[in-house]
Amino acid sequence: MNNKNTLEFATQLDKEDQLSSYRNEFHIPRDEEGNELIYLCGNSLGLQPKRTKAYLDQELSDWARWGVEGHFHAKNPWMPYHEFLSEGYSKIVGAKKSEVVAMNSLTVNLHLMMVSFYRPHAKRHKIVIEADAFPSDIYAVNSQIIHHGYDPTNSLIKLKARAGETAIRAEDIAQIISEEGDEIALIMLGGVNYYTGQVFDFETITNLAHQKGILVGFDLAHAAGNIKLELHKWNVDFAVWCSYKYLNSGPGSVAGAFVHEKHHKSNLPRFAGWWGHNKENRFKMPDDFDPITSAEGWQLSNPPILSLAAIRASLSIFDEVGMDRLVEKSKKLSDYLIFLLQTIQTDKINIITPKEKGCQISIQVKNGNKKLFDNITKKGVIADWREPDVIRIAPVPLYNRFTDVYKFYKILESVL
Repeated sequence: MNNKNTLEFATQLDKEDQLSSYRNEFHIPRDEEGNELIYLCGNSLGLQPKRTKAYLDQELSDWARWGVEGHFHAKNPWMPYHEFLSEGYSKIVGAKKSEVVAMNSLTVNLHLMMVSFYRPHAKRHKIVIEADAFPSDIYAVNSQIIHHGYDPTNSLIKLKARAGETAIRAEDIAQIISEEGDEIALIMLGGVNYYTGQVFDFETITNLAHQKGILVGFDLAHAAGNIKLELHKWNVDFAVWCSYKYLNSGPGSVAGAFVHEKHHKSNLPRFAGWWGHNKENRFKMPDDFDPITSAEGWQLSNPPILSLAAIRASLSIFDEVGMDRLVEKSKKLSDYLIFLLQTIQTDKINIITPKEKGCQISIQVKNGNKKLFDNITKKGVIADWREPDVIRIAPVPLYNRFTDVYKFYKILESVL
C-alpha cells in the first residue's frame, strides 16, 4: 500500500475498512463540548462495548429475582459461568478450551503459576525476564526467588537491548539460553514488551528453552486480543493475562491463565482452592484436594460474575470478528502511523518500537520532555506517558479509525 499523509487518503482507508462498523459498538470518550476525543490508549484500558450494559443487567436482574438460586436458575447459571468464557479465550490465545480459565488478577495468576512452574534447586535456580519488564512482573519474580531462599542478584537474568538499541535481539536471547541454560529454571517474558511494544518470538524461545530443560511462561497483558497467538501449538508451559486492555472488560476486571494440557495430570505443586477441586464431589466437602484435570484446577475461589459478564460481552465481539481480521487491520493501522510519524521533520522524537509489533507504537521523546505529552492531551488526544521518556500510542482495530491516526499525527506535528 502506497501511503499518503493526507486526510483524504485516511478517509478513503476508513471507507474501505471492513471492520469500520464495529466502532459503533463502543462508547467513545468526549470532551466537555461533546466532541469525540482521539482515544489511542487501548493498551492501558480498552473502551466499553455498548453491549456490556445488557450483559450486566441480565445478571443483576437474575440476582434480584433468584438470590442464591441464581447459581443454578439464572439465564446464564453462575455455577459454571467461568466456563462460558473458555471458548472465546481459547480462540484469542490459540489454545484448547481445557487449557484456559478466567480467574483472579494478572499478578495473582503469575504467582500461582510460579508456585507450580518455578521449582528452583542448587543447580537450576535462575529466572530470565526483560530488564524493562512491567514493574509488577519484576516484583513478582524477585519475591519468588527470595521466597525460595535465593538472591535475585545471582538468580535473576535481565535481558537488555544492546547499547544504542531499544529492542532485544533474538540472537542475544538464544545466547543466554545456550550459555546459562543449565542454571535457568524459568523464562518469564512479556509476550509484548509494555514499554517498547516489541513482540517476542514465542515459538523459537520456547523450543530453545525446552531443549535445555527450561520451563517457559509469558505475561500476555499486552498481547491478548492484540496479536495472533498459538500457545498450544508453540508448546508454551503457561501464560497469564489481564482482560481490561485490548479485551475491553472494564477497569480491574478478572484476568486469565493458560496451562498447557501436558501439565494437567502432572504432580506439579500448586496452591489449592475449592473451585479447582473436582466438580463431581466439590460440594461433598472432602478434606483431600482432587484437582480438576484442566487449567480450571488452578482456580482458588468462585469468580465475580458481574466482572465475567463484562468479559463475555467483549468476547462476543471478538467471536464475530476473529483474530485474523483484527490483526490484519491492526497491521495496516500501525504501519500507517509509523509512515506518518516518519514524515515529520524533527529530531525531538524517535520511534523505538521494532518491526515485530502489535498495535502499540512507542515514541521516545528527547530529554524526557513530558510537556509534549501534556500538549497533545490538551488538544484532545488520550494516550499514555511512561517514564522516563515514552509516549505510547495504540490504534486498536476494533474502534480506531485511520482518520484517528491521521489527526493524532497532525496534532503531534503541530506541537513539535
